[in-house]
Amino acid sequence: MTATDLDAAANAIVQRATDRFRAHRDQILSSTDRLFMWLMLGQWVFAILIALVYSPYAWEGKVKTVHAHVYTAVFLGAALSSLPVALALLRPGWVVTRHVIAAAQMLWSALLIHLTGGRIETHFHVFGSLGFLVAYRDWPVLITATLVVAIDHLIRGWIWPESVYGITNPEWWRFLEHAFWVAFAIQFLIIVCIRSVRDMRMLAEKGAELEALSEGEWRRSSVLERVDPAPPRPAAV
Repeated sequence: MTATDLDAAANAIVQRATDRFRAHRDQILSSTDRLFMWLMLGQWVFAILIALVYSPYAWEGKVKTVHAHVYTAVFLGAALSSLPVALALLRPGWVVTRHVIAAAQMLWSALLIHLTGGRIETHFHVFGSLGFLVAYRDWPVLITATLVVAIDHLIRGWIWPESVYGITNPEWWRFLEHAFWVAFAIQFLIIVCIRSVRDMRMLAEKGAELEALSEGEWRRSSVLERVDPAPPRPAAV
């Protein structure tokens, strides 16, 4: 085999590995979009239940009334979920789809925090959402999510701090504390995404090499059978 043939074979393996990697990645992105589509719908139903059951007590003391947050959960929740759900159905795997989903997921955290009156327990939804977004194995999505969280805490903490922290007069730097812990978490999540993509590439390369070896063995055996066919059996007497 000449050097030209070796280069052509190597290029074919590289191209095959690239195709395998892209196909696997596209499958992951599309399936993750569909998972978030169902999560968006589930969060919408959950937010309405919270607004009906918990928000009247969280915001109005012990007098249970039909709170305005019920309408917030219904209409704002529908607005938050509609675009991500539509993109997940119409354009799964598209880069814009996952960034829209990441932003909407963080806004869902903000809405749930608001509906519960800024309870600290609901803030864990932010970190859970970041963990969910790792399923994309695309670290820029985490940057989008972090920016949305920081901006939301900054603006709402200035305009309506009780909606975020549950108190009326928090320290002005409180949003920096929350943003710090989110940034601290995503450093490790970004590393996880990078390593996952690297492992996917390695698996694609190994798969391409195995396919090339199997194909080479098949061709070699096929040539040998044509060159040296089996001798005919003697006729029966």
